[in-house]
Formats: sequence, structure tokens, C-alpha cells
Amino acid sequence: MSTYIVNPVEVRMEESSKGSIYKSIVAMGMRSRQINDQIKTQLHERLVDVITDGDENEGPNYDQIAISREFDKIPKPTFLAMREMVDGKIHVRTNEPAAPEAE
Repeated sequence: MSTYIVNPVEVRMEESSKGSIYKSIVAMGMRSRQINDQIKTQLHERLVDVITDGDENEGPNYDQIAISREFDKIPKPTFLAMREMVDGKIHVRTNEPAAPEAE
């Protein structure tokens, strides 16, 4: 378990105390897609300056390799979203009407 950023059992316990685990999973999935899109955008922006239109037989592009290695070290977006959920940074909103209060 030490290889994971978030303990899956901890997430399960945390989510069951907050309400429907399925809504939480959907929210984490949506957040992980947002994180993945942000990472892709950052990678593309960094590589635009590095990629050249020159001949590929010139040898390896060390700047491109360094940037790729840097982005390989970033944890998976799913684990980042799970960590945000456990830390309380993701809030699940629903469109369901509130239950009427008993008088």
C-alpha cells in the first residue's frame, strides 16, 4: 500500500460517511479528467518550444526527453483526484430536491 498516494480503504470509509459512494466516484472521475486535461495542456505548451521540424537523423532531442521524464514522475490523475476528495477539496453537488422536514 505504500506505493499508492491514497489508501483505497481510507477512501471507501471516507466516502461512505459523506453519502453515496457512487456520486463521489463520478465526481472523482470528472476531476481526474480535468487534471488529465491540464497535464496534457502543460505538456503540449512545454513541448511546442522544443519540437523542431528538422531531420530526425540528427540525434535525440535531450530537452524533449527531459520534459517527458519530468511529466512521467507526476502521479496518475486518478490518484490526485482521490487525494483531493479525501482532503475535502472536491465537493459533490446534486440537483436533487431537499427532503421535506418533519414537523
